[in-house]
Amino acid sequence: MARAFLFVLDSFGIGGAPDAVRYGDEGADTLGHIAEFCAAGIGDRKGLRSGPLSLPNMSALGLVEIARLASGRFPAGMPVPERVFGLHGAASEVSHGKDTPSGHWEIAGTPVMFDWGYFPAEGDAFSPELVEAICREANLAGILGNCHASGTEIIAKLGEEHIRTGKPICYTSSDSVFQIAAHEVHFGLERLLSLCEIVRKLVDPLNIGRVIARPFVGETPATFQRTGNRRDYSVLPPEPTLLDRLVEAGRHVHAVGKIGDIFAHQGVSRVLKGNGNMALMDVTLQAMDEAGDGDLVFTNFVDFDMLYGHRRDVPGYAAALEAFDLRLPEVHRKLRPGDMVLLTADHGCDPTWRGTDHTRERVPIMAFGPGIKSRAVGIRNTYADIGETIAAHLGIPAGPHGRSFL
Repeated sequence: MARAFLFVLDSFGIGGAPDAVRYGDEGADTLGHIAEFCAAGIGDRKGLRSGPLSLPNMSALGLVEIARLASGRFPAGMPVPERVFGLHGAASEVSHGKDTPSGHWEIAGTPVMFDWGYFPAEGDAFSPELVEAICREANLAGILGNCHASGTEIIAKLGEEHIRTGKPICYTSSDSVFQIAAHEVHFGLERLLSLCEIVRKLVDPLNIGRVIARPFVGETPATFQRTGNRRDYSVLPPEPTLLDRLVEAGRHVHAVGKIGDIFAHQGVSRVLKGNGNMALMDVTLQAMDEAGDGDLVFTNFVDFDMLYGHRRDVPGYAAALEAFDLRLPEVHRKLRPGDMVLLTADHGCDPTWRGTDHTRERVPIMAFGPGIKSRAVGIRNTYADIGETIAAHLGIPAGPHGRSFL
């Protein structure tokens, strides 16, 4: 029986979204702009990387051709391979948001066709009534932040005051999210997680997609560092996803990284964690050894988005892509007859774009494995085609959204 391995390169958009103007993102292109900056030498960083963006393995899987298909141009400085291996194409998002849950749920065959609730971009992000309820329910003296912010920047700004006062740092972004940063030692990790559970219940009536625990350590702005104990408290998907359908069919879903949190642990057989892309790849390779017939290993590689996209760090993003690309042969060596690997993304986060938020973009589709013939699958009208392709590959009935490209 077949197995499937679904890898989401978090925020690795390729531009060209037909509705980007609606989101203020017309012209955003994560891959294209990173390649352009690298080709111009602006993506160099001493001791990290230099020169044009080099992704030979993903290019051989069609990435360069996919970029041209999605955005109308080849990425600058990246050679066009003579031959492409596997299935390759691009997908547009139909969900109403450009956030993590919407992207992942649509990939898993369940588009989000409702509007999330959002917090105001100007002034206080959270109403006095909500803040009062949080402080009362969690026995807090108050909160810090209460604004739109970059997570690393607001921790650097308010971390010392947080340690001194014991007040958690609460902030949001253009996503439907309530984020809480707190010190693992001075505030306590378990206390932070309990606080997030309280806030999750309080923001449910506001239709907020996620409450995120952002624990950190360190004593000064120069030493503050977020840890790998992040946890997302998501609402349930609006209907059964590919994951639910697989579990119902007696298969196992191995959720690596934050996948379990994104799906509110529904349709997940087991959770495997790793701190950073390379650790997540190590755990994924382990899961590939352990996955049985008919199973799905579903991994989110979060660093692209969390460490480099939101921080608008072009050299860091480029180096992370190159490091990931170098490890793809290890994935290939793990494959058995009947296996399929599918690489994609959940949205964009163009590190050259204004602000610090996600960008509305198309995403790549690269699928390979023993017996999978090379061909283009074009531009798909929904990410749900990805989930339906995996469903078809694993031999379970089709869902109501999307269409397999096998």
